[in-house]
Amino acid sequence: MSSKQKRVYVIGHRNPDTDSVVSAAALADLRKNMGHKEYVAARAGKINPQTEYIFNRFKVPVPEYVPDLVPKVEYYMPPTNDTVNCKTSLWNAIAKMESCSTKVLPVVDDEGHYHSLLHYNAFSKNILKILDPERSSALITSISLMQETLNAQPLVTFNEDEIFKCDILVAASQFESFKQILDMQASENSVVITGDRIEIQEYCIEKGIRALIMSAGSIMSKTLREKAEKKKVSVLISPYDAATTAMLSVYATPVSAMADRTIQPVKASDIVRRIKKHLSESPSRTLPVIADDAKVIGTISEGDLLQEANIDITLVDHNEQTQAVEGIENYKILEIIDHHRLGNLSTRDPITFINKPVGATATIITNLYRENRVPISKEIASILLSGILADTLTLHSATTTDIDRETAEFLSNVTNLDIDKLGLDIAQAAGQICGRSAAEVIHQDMKEYTEDGFHFTVSQIEIDNPDELVTRKAEFVKELDIERRSSKALFCSLMVTDITRLTSVMLISGDPAFLQVISFPKREDSVYMLRDIVSRKKQLIPLLGEQIEKFSGKR
Repeated sequence: MSSKQKRVYVIGHRNPDTDSVVSAAALADLRKNMGHKEYVAARAGKINPQTEYIFNRFKVPVPEYVPDLVPKVEYYMPPTNDTVNCKTSLWNAIAKMESCSTKVLPVVDDEGHYHSLLHYNAFSKNILKILDPERSSALITSISLMQETLNAQPLVTFNEDEIFKCDILVAASQFESFKQILDMQASENSVVITGDRIEIQEYCIEKGIRALIMSAGSIMSKTLREKAEKKKVSVLISPYDAATTAMLSVYATPVSAMADRTIQPVKASDIVRRIKKHLSESPSRTLPVIADDAKVIGTISEGDLLQEANIDITLVDHNEQTQAVEGIENYKILEIIDHHRLGNLSTRDPITFINKPVGATATIITNLYRENRVPISKEIASILLSGILADTLTLHSATTTDIDRETAEFLSNVTNLDIDKLGLDIAQAAGQICGRSAAEVIHQDMKEYTEDGFHFTVSQIEIDNPDELVTRKAEFVKELDIERRSSKALFCSLMVTDITRLTSVMLISGDPAFLQVISFPKREDSVYMLRDIVSRKKQLIPLLGEQIEKFSGKR
């Protein structure tokens, strides 16, 4: 089999924000333009209204949704998909197994749907049933399968493709003895192999057998041929001697009759750990793999699971294990491009790691285009500019750097988009909370952190009127409390940023003892003022870290 075709997922963090999704889409585009067609943009969660607005507005396909990277069958399957049609002769099916160097071969119908699995144990067992002299087992075949398997020359044929059960007789005995044997058979279901013995040929035709096979290239007189046509007896000329012809005839059965129908296929989306038992119990330790429409797309073996997966990973906009898509530890990480603090993510091999103190990962990606002298399409430039403006509050956030401003100006020139106008448009798209549940708003951009051994989450939403959300405080605090209890966190909070006044408030559900040490001005129960704080990464997280340290010291 050929080597596995690699796919590289470019993926951001869970609960992706706009910068995360934009960066994945743009970096995959850059790598493809540099000749790496295996790169695929992905996202680890549902996109928020702001991100949806941006991708729809600039007509850029949204990255593929990858809910998790728990090892699945499709990540270890070889790229080859060798199958055999159920109408194929067993002889040709075995030949295909040999040419493909495989021990199993999925049998499919005309549409490619799974039928059964051909493996050596199955057809050996079934052939022995036919060859067993103590048992009377008819051979399932057709005239066309006989002709195909024997490479026979057809003289007279009728209903070539009709499948029937037959007994195969070799006319090797005296004529009278053969007559007695044939007379005991149902002539219409008999296939006789003979040589140039005219009396046997004539008697078989008179009896109206199903087919007469002439061995060793023997020919038939025109008189007998005419009789065969009248009696509708098919006549084939085999190039092989009688013994070889008889042996090969056994293989003229459709492969569907000899394959194993007890073997159930697995789906490409099945989790590896759930199929291991079935694999260990299967013939040759191999199972067929089907798509959702039941069509065969390949096979999976125990040996395949010992190889490297056929996907690699590039991470954007995060570098912490707790924020990465589930299952990331099972794959090779090629590179990380981020603008956040260093987390605890480790890799098995050296990687490319680009981490810069700028306001958005989209800024870094844009400058990778420029450094590699790759032109940016107007569509990609538009979403990159949107990503920068979304993550820097239209360049007003404390995280904004001169590099962000220069990069935004560059993209503004490429796209002919006004920075302030675009910033207002995407901010308004982000702030739509009417009709959305508290759970949806909290989880659309929620990040998990660990400080001094304490786990906590901080969600963020940017709107032009925080009071609208605060009036629903009870609903949001209840949802934060559910999240805190389920994740066993010290606290869970929602940072509500006012994009017009460039300030924020924080809704929080936390351990009562921790709430006692919070030093932010309290607006009301569970609501705190965050004056002049708009950046979760650069402003709020360091302050929360100090208060967790203070809380930890008091315990």
